[in-house]
Amino acid sequence: MAKFFGVIGYGDSIEEPPGSGIWVDTISEFPYKGEVVRNTRQLNQGDKINNDITIANSISIIADPYAVEHFVNIRYVGWSGVLWTVTTVEVQYPRLILTLGGVYNGPTP
Repeated sequence: MAKFFGVIGYGDSIEEPPGSGIWVDTISEFPYKGEVVRNTRQLNQGDKINNDITIANSISIIADPYAVEHFVNIRYVGWSGVLWTVTTVEVQYPRLILTLGGVYNGPTP
């Protein structure tokens, strides 16, 4: 298995300004180590000029207490020079198995 070392972005929803009813994600990044469990890609053809590339990779990270407590807030993984959206997180303590999808286009720190 290939080794993984990269950042994981966590998004915390915060109401700004308070009382406005508008919620935005505040992103925090932390470095993690792990392994690439599955390495695949998929080309989605649609009604667009350029096709979308998604991956269905699974990355297993060694979870620290913060990751275990906040796994529901994981938004993206930095891998191979690209930020990828995390589609599913499976808790297999002491590890988290992250399944990646398309390119992440949301907020960053």
